[in-house]
Amino acid sequence: MHYFVSDIHLGSGSVAEQRRVERLFLDFLTKIEGDAESLYLVGDIFDFWFEYKRVVPKGFVRVLGRLAELSDKGVKIVMLTGNHDMWVGDYLTNECGIELYTKPQTFDIAGKSLFVAHGDNMNIKGQPVLRAMNAMFRSKCLRKIASWLIHPDCFMRFGQWWSGKSRKSHNTDYGSEVLEHLVDYAVKYGSNHEIDYFVFGHLHYAADIKTTERILFMGDWHSQPSYVVLDNNGKIELKTIK
Repeated sequence: MHYFVSDIHLGSGSVAEQRRVERLFLDFLTKIEGDAESLYLVGDIFDFWFEYKRVVPKGFVRVLGRLAELSDKGVKIVMLTGNHDMWVGDYLTNECGIELYTKPQTFDIAGKSLFVAHGDNMNIKGQPVLRAMNAMFRSKCLRKIASWLIHPDCFMRFGQWWSGKSRKSHNTDYGSEVLEHLVDYAVKYGSNHEIDYFVFGHLHYAADIKTTERILFMGDWHSQPSYVVLDNNGKIELKTIK
């Protein structure tokens, strides 16, 4: 079995909320251990992650240890970064055995072709401010300068504030219309590529959409915990955790 999760946002909310979500995710990792061949972490696993050369954010030790244990047991773990955890280095690979990607990827799994992406920074041509911000945040040069000039405590405090502000922008009443720009992207992309399934996170809205393409969106784990599972016969399903 092949599992996909996104938007855990570890480290967000009150201390009690952080522990609740962490335990929920740990229970999920325990549940899938028996049959998981691979686990795909599709962005925003952490609410904020900025990795210095010799410093990483405190916390998450239970989750990191569990992921490392799964990797040691032969489970393939792949992470595609999101807009909250794009500033990764080599720590997660070296310590936890996680295969890292910073851009959308197409994977051939169980005889199916899957386009997997967090979903941020996609199909936003009509939003110049957002495009400029994304370009700035993804700049390797600016990231290196920040790591030289800003003390980790100061940067973590700023990053956690910014991440909280960004996350709260999702916590409004909306319907499936929030998915439209990624649905349009998938339909257009699928018309020119042989893709069986599209898997996205980012929008904090779980949905399984069947148009000309099969498009699955995963919800966030604070309010709508869900995951996608693909079996070895190529059948895919979106599941929610109650």
